[in-house]
Amino acid sequence: MSTILIPIIILLMIMVVVSLVRGIVAFMQSTKEDLNRDPNATGPTANQLLQNKMMFNRIKYQAAAVVVCAILLAMAR
Repeated sequence: MSTILIPIIILLMIMVVVSLVRGIVAFMQSTKEDLNRDPNATGPTANQLLQNKMMFNRIKYQAAAVVVCAILLAMAR
């Protein structure tokens, strides 16, 4: 069973890093976009929505990795 869980943890860690990088890139682009944005515009921009989505995905993947680690630790006892 641990031979299955370890690759799952590695995959989840990769997904965390990818969503973190994508969120940071969206944040950097959003900052540039905000400087040139019309002051009367309301609501979030597309980059801000992407940033929010990526950071939420990062949290989900981290939580899943913690759960898999907990299962792995429970099996080791």
